[in-house]
Parts: sequence; C-alpha cells; structure tokens
Amino acid sequence: MDMNEIKEIFFQECEEQLAELESGLLKLNDGDRDPETVNAVFRAVHSIKGGAGAFGLDDLVSFAHVFETTLDCVRSNKLEPTQDVLKVMLKSADVLADLVTASRDGGGVDESRSRSLVKELEALAHGELPSSSGHDAPKPAAKAAPAAAPTAKAELPKPSDDSGFQPIPFSFDGFGEDDEPAVEGSLYEVIFKPRRELYSKGNEAALLLRDLSRLGEMSINCDTDALPTLDKMDPEASYFSWKISIRTTRSEDDIRAVFEFAEWDCDLEVKFAEEASSNEELPMVPVPFDLSILDDSSAGEDAGQRGASEETVAAALSAAETASNVSRAARVAEKKESAAASAAAQNNAAAAAAGAGQTIRVDLDRVDRLINLVGELVINQAMLSQSVVENDATGTSAVNMGLEELQQLTREIQDSVMAIRAQPVKPVFQRMSRIVREVADMVGKSIRLVTEGENTEVDKTVIDKIAEPLTHMIRNAVDHGIESPEKREAAGKDPEGTIKLTAKHRSGRILIELADDGAGINRERVRQKAIDNDIIAADANLSDDEIDNLIFMAGFSTADKISDISGRGVGMDVVKRSIQALGGRISISSRPGFGSTFTMSLPLTLAVLDGMVVTVAGQTLVVPLTAIVETLQPEAAAIHSFGANQRLISIRNSFCPLVDVGRVLNYRATQANPVEGVALLVESEGGGQRALMVDAIQGQRQVVIKSLEANYTHVPGIAAATILGDGRVALILDVDAVVAASRGQSMKPEMSLAATG
Repeated sequence: MDMNEIKEIFFQECEEQLAELESGLLKLNDGDRDPETVNAVFRAVHSIKGGAGAFGLDDLVSFAHVFETTLDCVRSNKLEPTQDVLKVMLKSADVLADLVTASRDGGGVDESRSRSLVKELEALAHGELPSSSGHDAPKPAAKAAPAAAPTAKAELPKPSDDSGFQPIPFSFDGFGEDDEPAVEGSLYEVIFKPRRELYSKGNEAALLLRDLSRLGEMSINCDTDALPTLDKMDPEASYFSWKISIRTTRSEDDIRAVFEFAEWDCDLEVKFAEEASSNEELPMVPVPFDLSILDDSSAGEDAGQRGASEETVAAALSAAETASNVSRAARVAEKKESAAASAAAQNNAAAAAAGAGQTIRVDLDRVDRLINLVGELVINQAMLSQSVVENDATGTSAVNMGLEELQQLTREIQDSVMAIRAQPVKPVFQRMSRIVREVADMVGKSIRLVTEGENTEVDKTVIDKIAEPLTHMIRNAVDHGIESPEKREAAGKDPEGTIKLTAKHRSGRILIELADDGAGINRERVRQKAIDNDIIAADANLSDDEIDNLIFMAGFSTADKISDISGRGVGMDVVKRSIQALGGRISISSRPGFGSTFTMSLPLTLAVLDGMVVTVAGQTLVVPLTAIVETLQPEAAAIHSFGANQRLISIRNSFCPLVDVGRVLNYRATQANPVEGVALLVESEGGGQRALMVDAIQGQRQVVIKSLEANYTHVPGIAAATILGDGRVALILDVDAVVAASRGQSMKPEMSLAATG
C-alpha cells in the first residue's frame, strides 16, 4: 500500500470522524451531558489532528489543536457547554470539515473565518465565555501554577539504593537555541507503559522518549519484570514500562502532548515529583540512555562530543531498541526452537483479528461489478426457468422443482448484494444541519433542525442524488418557511423555529419528509404570482392542493427581490425534476400559520426496477411501476375527440389526455383504437395526469436495469433496457419524455426504435 492509498484511507476516516463530531455536538446542544458524548467529540478532533500531523497538513493540525484544547476544557469540566459555547463549536466543526476538504481536494478556506473562530476558541479555553448581551462573562480565577523551582539546579531523584544505579541525564544534540533543554523548572515523574496496539500502529517507545527529552533534563528507568522467557514470548505483545524523572519549565500539558498520538494505546501517568511517594517505586532495571543517537541531525557526530563513550552509546542503542529486538528475536526463536510457540502466536493473531472491527472498506466499482454479475445471474436463471417450463407441461419434474429452489436462492443473493450498497441517510441529514446553521445566520433567524430515522438505509446512488434537492428545500424552508423571531413571538410561537427531517421505509420505498412550523404557504400570494407570470388564467378555479403545487412550476417564485437565498419556490422545479429522475414523487401539504410538509417517495435502489411489462405494436416495453397510478380498460363512451388529433378519456367525471405510446415512439403510423387496448394512468412531470395507451399487459415483475447509453446509445423516449426471461431485450419507457412528446415537444428520434426491439 503506497502513501497515496494510506492518505485516501485517512480522508475516509475523517468523514467518519466529522460525522461523529457533529453528531456529538448536536447531542450536547440538545442537553446531553453524558461524559462519553464529550469524550467521543474530543476523540474525533484528536484523531483528525493526529492523522493530519502524519501527512504534514499544517493548517488542519493548527486549527484542530486549538479546537481540541477547548474541547478538553469541556471534558475536564473547566468549561460549561452552554448554547453559546456550542454555537462556536458547531461553527468550528464546519471549518474543520472545510479544512479537511481543502486538504483532500486542494483549494482554500475562508481564512478570516478561521482566524475569527480560533480567537473565539482560545477565548473560551481561557474562560472568556460568550454572552448574548455582548459583554464577556467574568473570567474565572486562573489555575494556580506549580510552585516555582528553586534557582539553584536541583538534583534529579535517584532510584532506590538496592538498584545500585545512578541515572544518567539525557543529552540530546541538534536543537536550535529555542529548543535548548531547560535545567531549571518543576520536577515531574512520568510512568509510561505501552500496550500491544502502540507497536502495531507503527509507534515506537524510544522515539517518544526522545521527544520527551527535548523538554528538559531527565533520567529514565526501564521495568523489565514482565518480560517472559524467550520460548513463551509473544512477538506482538508489550512487556516493558518506563519510569521517567524530568525537570522542565514546561507544563504538564506539554509533557502529555508528547504522547498525544499514542495516549489511547498506552498507560500514562504524569505527576509532580512532590506528589510521588517514595514507596511507589516500580522495580526497575537501570538503563543509561543517550537518545541523541536517535536524532538524524546528530547521527554523524562523534560519540565523544556527545559526552558518551562508544560503549555507552551502544548500551543506549541496545536499550532503546529492546522492544523491537525482542520481537525479532522471538520470531527467530519460534522458527528454530518451538513450533508450539509459533502456533500460540498464530492463535493470538487470529484472536486479535477476530476482535477487530467487523467492517471493511471496498472500492465501489467492485461492488457495482458484483451487482452486475448477480443481475446476469438473475437473468440467466429466469431464462433457464422459462425454457424448462416450456418443455415440461406437467411442471412436476425434478429439474423444475430444483429451478424453483434456485430462483429463491437467486433472489436472496440479489437482495443480499443490493444490501451491500445500502447506506444510512445519516451523512446527508448531518450535512443539512450545517446548511440550516449557515442560512439561519445569514437571515438572522434562530432555527433548530430535528432529525429522525437517520439509520434508515437506502442505495448509495439514491443517497448521492438526494443531497441537492434536500439542500434546495432546506434553504427555502429557512428563508421563507420559518418566520422571523419577532413575527413568531407576535403569533404566540417560540422564537426558535423548528425544521423536522425524517426518513422511514414504507412498501418497499423510502419516504423522506421535511416539515417546518413556519407560516405555511400564502395561497393568495402564490395564486396572484402565478397569474402575474401567466402560469394560470385569472379565472382559473384551483383547489388548495393545486395552488400549493404551483410552487413546483418552472420559474415560479414568491421572492420580491433576488438574493443569495431564494424565496420558497425558486429551485423547487429543480427539486421535482431531480426526485422524478430518481423514479420518485414529491407532494406538499400546508396549513397557513402552522407550517408546511414536503414528502418525497423514492425507490430503495436504482439497480432494479419494479415494472409493468406491456406490449405495444408487437414490441415489449417496461413501464416503471412508480409512475403508474392505475390501469383501466377504456370504453367507447369514455373516449372523446379534441382538436384534430387529440383524444381525451373520461375518468370519474374528469378528463385526461390519452397518449398512444406506439404512435409517439413511431412503432405505427396511425393511432390505435383505444377500446382494443389498455390505458395506464400515469403521473407526469408537470403535476397532471396522462393515460398511456398500450395494446396489452403481460404482467408485473422486477427487472434488472441496464444502461442503454453505456451499452448502445441514447434512444429518445427510452430510459434504459433490461433482459427478459426469454432472452429478449425489453426497453424501459421514459414516461416523462413520452408525455412531453404528446404535448408537441419533439423527441427527435435518432433511429427507428423498431430496429432495436
């Protein structure tokens, strides 16, 4: 795995950490004070900072460090996570996400915003709490600093007399003037015990100790009591612990910062030497350390110039690399001396693997290829079943019965493979939280987003494509759906508005609802705007639902002026087209004074389709079931002519245009007799209904969608293709395109469809 692949994994993990961060902050904003929630938020920022440091992403590390420091104040109960504090942190989470995106894709971020938030975070860390009145809250008393060390250099603590070892202070060359180790300051005792995970993640104890030595003058003892005999050693385990005495002018936080990338993989204790009891000494093996041998800048210097003999350097190198050497020696011993020990090590590795996370990352192209292959399996199974049925009149042969079982297994495999692409809608919902915050700040409103059903799963393709329409709807709800705080108070409402975003499964589809508790749709204003824009006639008699649906008309807007945030309606035609392009529908309900609710009904996947198989002029077509409202057998009395070539069908005292699919697709030159066919009542893009006339219905079935453009070329009026059980290619009808063509909008076919059927 090269560095680019590792970096890509890091950015994937950043997405997960950012989601965890925002989720935790929103829980805190809702009043959750569970310490684990606070810890999860802190760990998310800490993990991003640690990975960014490994790749030299300085801007990201710098901002994350300030953010992490402030979160640590919350974690240690030095800072109360009030609404005002969390508002700053939510904005900081947004900037952190921008920095991650900029680091991954290039580009920059708003530096003025970043600097402003850094100052706010630093102020919070120093106790300067934000106040709604605009005045800073009084600063809490500063934490008392450790007692100043005496001017004269103090002696470092010596180990117990029975050790017989006088610790040798670290010497570490190669520093700049600012990095010169201090010989005065406070005395700390550090106990550091690595765990197995520290080494498995590529960390090294000796390097951490080297970094610690840069803070001041220190001595170190190594405890090797836990070290087993060679034949019982686990190469992956950690057996050493370290006890360090360090005198430094730096703070305890600076000492802990040395271990920050490894703190989850070790046991660490830092305390003032005055607080350490003399009888708490761990049994130590005296090891003199000269860690300058680990510094690249001093690698070429003479050992004598570093104040250590060649023997001392060799001893230090041996001690510093003991953990690695022991592991290497154990492997050799296992190969030469103990097959049983080798088996034990394998068992340990297997146990570690079993305890690891139960998820893996798989490239999406591989999943898509697997889905395509399963689709081919489904098609071939259907073809085989049909052949056997045609040659087995009784339908009781062993082959036929075996094929029925194969059909069930194939369907289960298909469902399981499709579930691999299923993902929860939570990432999209969390993205909407940021949009609500940003737009609300722009328009000076206080709005809270409530989400439900975040773990509802849907195909990844659907998730990727619902983000844009949801963004349009959220922005419009914030701008014109929710009233200003003053108007809400005047109406007896809470000044803080609420937008509720929910997702749930229903009848093999996913329903997404976006509801607000705003003023609702002003139907008089909508109607007047539609008249002014020549969308409807002045004397048009429309129901409330029909007036509400006018906002989905192209170019319709109730905004009085153009701004970055449009009024409710601008972009809503785009929303409807996007939803329909996914094979879905959108509806609206509104109560003036109480708010509006938009409901989107979407398919769970775009790889398979529930369709109605029909016959038109000898050709087999598939009509998406989601577009069909009902089917009916026309009667002669219900058919009415309109104009030269138009016909209407009467359905329950209303008239609906009748569209001859065969004529629109040029399958036949003249219109067919409606009484001899079947009418499919469909809902079109414009919000109205049309009756599509076909010759016959073969049945309803689930089909595997094949892209016609990828495998052949674009065919007007056709959305995709599939393969039926008899091996024939069936075209999937583009209902909206056919309806548009019936209105006089030519599809300009590139070739005769009869040749492709």
